[in-house]
Amino acid sequence: MFENISKKLGFGLMRLPMKENEVDILETSKMVDLFIEAGFNYFDTAHGYIDGKSEKAVKECLTSRYERDKYILANKLSIWLVESYEDIISLFNEQLRICGVDYFDFYLLHSLNVPNYKKCKELNAFEYVKKLKEEGKIKHIAISFHDTADVLDTILSEQPIIEAVQLQINYLDYDDPSVQSKACYDVAVKHGKKVIVMEPVKGGALVNLPSEAKKLFDDLKGGSYASYALRYAAGYENVIMVLSGMGNTAMMMDNISSMSDFVPLNEKELSATDKAREIIRKLKQIPCTACNYCADVCPVGIPISKIFSSFNKCLTAEMTAEEAAKLLPADSSKVHSCADCGLCETVCPQTIEIRKTLQNAAENLGIKND
Repeated sequence: MFENISKKLGFGLMRLPMKENEVDILETSKMVDLFIEAGFNYFDTAHGYIDGKSEKAVKECLTSRYERDKYILANKLSIWLVESYEDIISLFNEQLRICGVDYFDFYLLHSLNVPNYKKCKELNAFEYVKKLKEEGKIKHIAISFHDTADVLDTILSEQPIIEAVQLQINYLDYDDPSVQSKACYDVAVKHGKKVIVMEPVKGGALVNLPSEAKKLFDDLKGGSYASYALRYAAGYENVIMVLSGMGNTAMMMDNISSMSDFVPLNEKELSATDKAREIIRKLKQIPCTACNYCADVCPVGIPISKIFSSFNKCLTAEMTAEEAAKLLPADSSKVHSCADCGLCETVCPQTIEIRKTLQNAAENLGIKND
């Protein structure tokens, strides 16, 4: 069914290299070239990624430079961006136009959970994507998912047109009760669906490891910290793709070297991931992956993920609170203007109690109210 996929590594276009708040088109184009030259062909974007700049970069760096059969392009219907069936039609046509293509290879109903799935049904989104596939405007219907295994089971039972499921799978979330990576994977397999993996390095958390966990992998002498995380996720039998949000050429070259001739983790390497998981969990870091969906809906414009990133450096003892505070963006004081609306928490894929956690981070980092 997915015979055009060349290799298991996909280029996630959420965290592209930036230059003065704009996508660095020259470096991104170079990365696209390296990726395709190495035999990889899967690219993943969404309308809201990088404040709409990701889709524009797709056209500038990929679709205007390569023949259509040289790449597989996935895009998403983010249901929170629409309020009617007509809005869905307008959004899809706008996505085609911005990306510069006549069809998407994969079109995913984005970040499904109980409320988003309910809205998709109310707006007849599944009927629309089925129509798009019949018209040849999308090749495969898929979903990205953030909820419990029981909810996924219900969705796949009610919507047999779904061909693939995008799940958060990494060695930290494998048995996490709030993420349920393995349980959701098992549900997808039960329904005969292939799996696309997102967040294999947990937004960088499995690269920026505490020193004790780093030593586990250093002793193996088998590659970068990211390489173990990617190979872990790709090792599941029904996984057809592992997405990596590569922010610079060095990241891409490292990922390519890890996945060009993919080999699953051996027993010794798997044991290291098990031990690393326990080390990381003891630190009780904020499980933020910097997707920035929260910032997109925050009426105040609080730089939530950047505050969390700084605070996590304290929690790992990588930095003192004073040192971490120096990494905070200039507008961090906006945290004290929080409207307490809770919109951030309704869109957070990691189900973080953002308001409470922000206040704790602000207190510990000494963020002042300007």
